[in-house]
Amino acid sequence: MTATEDFVVGDLPSLDIEAKVAELAELRAHAVSPSQRATDQQHAKGKLTVRERIGLLFDEGTFHEIEQLRRHRATGFGLEDRRPYSDGVVTGWGKVFGRRVFVYAHDFRIFGGSLGEAHAEKIHKLMDLAESAGAPLVSLSDGAGARIQEGVTALAGYGGIFRRNVKASGVIPQISVMLGPCAGGATYSPALTDFVFMVRDIAQMYITGPDVVRSVTGEDITHEQLGGADVHAGVSGAAGFVYDTEEECLEEVRHLISMLPSNNRELPPSLPPGEPVDRPNPALLELVPVDANRVYDMREVIEEIVDYGHFFEVHASWAPNVLCGLARLGGEVVGIVANQPSSFAGVLDIHASEKAARFVQTCDAFSIPLVTLVDVPGFLPGREQEHGGIIRHGAKLLYAYCNATVPRVQVILRKAYGGAYIVMDSRSIGCDLSFAWPTNEIAVMGAEGAANVVFRREIAAADDPEEARRQRIKEYRTELMHPYYAAERGLVDDVIDPAETRPVLIEALAVLRAKYSAQPARKHGNPPV
Repeated sequence: MTATEDFVVGDLPSLDIEAKVAELAELRAHAVSPSQRATDQQHAKGKLTVRERIGLLFDEGTFHEIEQLRRHRATGFGLEDRRPYSDGVVTGWGKVFGRRVFVYAHDFRIFGGSLGEAHAEKIHKLMDLAESAGAPLVSLSDGAGARIQEGVTALAGYGGIFRRNVKASGVIPQISVMLGPCAGGATYSPALTDFVFMVRDIAQMYITGPDVVRSVTGEDITHEQLGGADVHAGVSGAAGFVYDTEEECLEEVRHLISMLPSNNRELPPSLPPGEPVDRPNPALLELVPVDANRVYDMREVIEEIVDYGHFFEVHASWAPNVLCGLARLGGEVVGIVANQPSSFAGVLDIHASEKAARFVQTCDAFSIPLVTLVDVPGFLPGREQEHGGIIRHGAKLLYAYCNATVPRVQVILRKAYGGAYIVMDSRSIGCDLSFAWPTNEIAVMGAEGAANVVFRREIAAADDPEEARRQRIKEYRTELMHPYYAAERGLVDDVIDPAETRPVLIEALAVLRAKYSAQPARKHGNPPV
């Protein structure tokens, strides 16, 4: 039987119940494996079939499929003679580590996984079920876009998906897994979801493909160069996670689900503390240099503090000057936002502000407490940043923190200068508890810059300007930047031994676990976009 041939009901006799059951089994077998040739072609591309992917996503034997026997009703362009079961998308639910999750997955073997009316209606129904059931929704994308033969009804089908993506936003976790091509309007569904995974070499996303780019701009570019996984992970920021194989990717999707609540009415799943909650962190004394100008890797700090050193980082390759990710502290899930001194000194710029703002919003939507580790010299200066809208983009992070109602704990490791200090969840914008190491420097700007501004004339008129500058820098640092200045004014709740950071954080989050924050009566806020 070829890829274009259909199994016809009635090919088997239907004289009794046994025969009818046999006919049903034959129908289901054909729906599951429409064509060996198409399956071989899928494998030849280095891709798994839709049901192999579903088998990797769910706990064994837990998947329940719906509308397996759905077929399109379109006519014209030969469609009336090609009516395969499932219509190119598999929908249903299963369990991931024992918790229910919904999925829709394109079957590239049927119509290239393209979306037509029946295909879209299956997805719409599945999305509505996921929202009603209050369970995460995963899409396994491997499709050729809208089914051209069905015209505008295919486009309307995408509209229904987008509307449901937005309706479910902040209600249930939505995860997009890109395992093949995704072009044109279809790309907006993953863009509307909470997390996007991509697999190198087989997944691409772009609004207009290489042929259109070539015809319009004359630029010769490949699919990978235009919209490959590494492009979206490191340049556009459209993908949060990238992996080399489908198996690795789907295993990490499972891990992410294990750290998320099923919906916005639940808390993230807890685990028994795997290691002592009072485990000290003496290694931090060596990891972080006292000299504020020396670099270090903030990832090592995070890994020292969290359970088992496991930090599940989001957007690791995009805007690397700020780190965002999930971890556990004392068995409880937390979201961590941290400046990264080893990348651009940890400054905040346009992309870092967007990255952190989106992550803060996601954590707040799903009741994940926030821990902010601060070592920031300020916002990145320059014409490119100003003209690119650093004011507007920086305001996104400010808005996200101010709007967040989850428990929020800040730790200031070293420098925290200017507006960037405020934006990184300071007490003044609503942080619940703020702690600082004795190496902290909180000020409008660094002592050198401050002395040059405040004492500019005095330094210029001095007999020895360099000596005068050194004295004024020392004076400014002593008077306004000593490690207890903010604590004396109630802007920091305590100055702590760095080795006690983990137990301090765990206790602070335990105190705040039942936090409730009343919100003003309004339809919604108007965040900078």
